[in-house]
Amino acid sequence: MKSLLGSAVAVSALALGLTSTHAADLTYEPVPAVETPAFSWTGFYLGVHGGVGGGEFDGSYRFDSEVGLLGGDVSDRAFGAFGGAQAGYNYQFAPNWVVGVEADFAASGIKAEHTESYIGENFTSTYSTEIDWFGTLRGRLGYAWDNVLFYGTGGAAYGRVTYTDSASDEPNREISETNWGWTAGAGVEYGITPNITLKTEYLYVDLGSLEGTGFGIEGDRMTVDTAFHTLKAGLNYKF
Repeated sequence: MKSLLGSAVAVSALALGLTSTHAADLTYEPVPAVETPAFSWTGFYLGVHGGVGGGEFDGSYRFDSEVGLLGGDVSDRAFGAFGGAQAGYNYQFAPNWVVGVEADFAASGIKAEHTESYIGENFTSTYSTEIDWFGTLRGRLGYAWDNVLFYGTGGAAYGRVTYTDSASDEPNREISETNWGWTAGAGVEYGITPNITLKTEYLYVDLGSLEGTGFGIEGDRMTVDTAFHTLKAGLNYKF
């Protein structure tokens, strides 16, 4: 019995010794952390956008008469939706600043109109001014916190403006012009993935004045100032 007990103790001691030896030989190395690369804004991009715009379109109408220059002034509230596409390029430097250029184009339903009824006369006239389409060519300068970019923007604007005079007893009369002007605004852009970004942007767009003559009375002159505000959301794919 004592012999068996001694053998068991000896085997246990040997097993403990072997276990301790193997444990001493094992080394544990920490698994290195995977570093997520910093978001980069550098690169070309293409995208689409949509939004709403509006403002006050100030117009004047003048014509010569026997008693001098007559006419009136009117201010019509414009509003409507628009949508289109954009393309651009960003370059990130130093290390959080981002500079870039962007061009965009949009079909537009931004429109202002009013109707006049003449006392004692059995007819009415409707006057409307509409932005048929517009676009911008802009520079951008912003500051990035990783995948969030705040920026200011400004440059040239262009667009097609149409003025229509429709009377109940006369044919419609219309003037259309493609005007150049300027734009300025600001926005914020968020990188959803390394290649897809979402932005919201405000722009003030001034397309100058639409001018015309020949609206029924010799010597008449019509002028409409077309400046408006826009607010839009856009989605870009960065290459």
